[in-house]
Amino acid sequence: MRKWSITTLTVLLFCAGTIEPCFGAMDVKLVYIGSEGDAALLGARQGLDEANLQGQFLGQKYILEARTAAAPVAELHGATAVLASLDAGAFQALAAALPGVPLFNLRATDDALRAACIANALHVIPGDAMARDAVAQWRKVHPGAKVTAGAWHGEFIKFAGRDLNKRYRAATGKGMDDHAWAGWAAVKMTSDSVARLNSADPGTLLAFLRDDLRFDGQKGAEMSFRASGQLRQPMLLVEDGRLVGEAPVRGVAGPDDLDTLGNTACR
Repeated sequence: MRKWSITTLTVLLFCAGTIEPCFGAMDVKLVYIGSEGDAALLGARQGLDEANLQGQFLGQKYILEARTAAAPVAELHGATAVLASLDAGAFQALAAALPGVPLFNLRATDDALRAACIANALHVIPGDAMARDAVAQWRKVHPGAKVTAGAWHGEFIKFAGRDLNKRYRAATGKGMDDHAWAGWAAVKMTSDSVARLNSADPGTLLAFLRDDLRFDGQKGAEMSFRASGQLRQPMLLVEDGRLVGEAPVRGVAGPDDLDTLGNTACR
């Protein structure tokens, strides 16, 4: 598949000599399941603002509805994608109730969820094994270091990370953390994919996300989903609250070898 930037795609979609989009209006319904005060929801709302800024030129309007974990499944029907900030058990039950609908995991880090290779699960948040492997790589180069590993950090400035952090802080008054980044990334990869496909059909979107997605996510890497549903991604290493490095760690693994972080096989 040929890779287009969204800027190029936008130009291609415009009708010559007019400011009107080439295609008819399209509403894209996203549903968030989780706590109202969760950072994942704040990140998703940041992504929603950006999606609608892009979407106004493409005839696409994004709507984000927030629901609690107790919401009936019937309230989720008609969603193009569902974003879940839930524990592993609740996430797995929701995935079974919504076959064929992309279900983004924004919180549960359990490796068992990845090993189960749930067909509609898209784990944006890194799994526990990914964090362990990132720390182990770092300690091979820096013995004795007391680091933790995560998806994001408010001090990350490379690859337009500084701009994302600034936008998020301006909107929320808070620093972006792992869950906020996961919420933002889920909406961003959805809106980019809908723009490319010109379709809000859940099944079409799920197939594209699982098989064809290439996503930067302001991390400077070509991220994609494994067969397990886990998003391959660089990990950020933190010591005493300060960002100290990234994994894969140079000298231990190839900088682009994202499969050195976490399990890659299904159960």
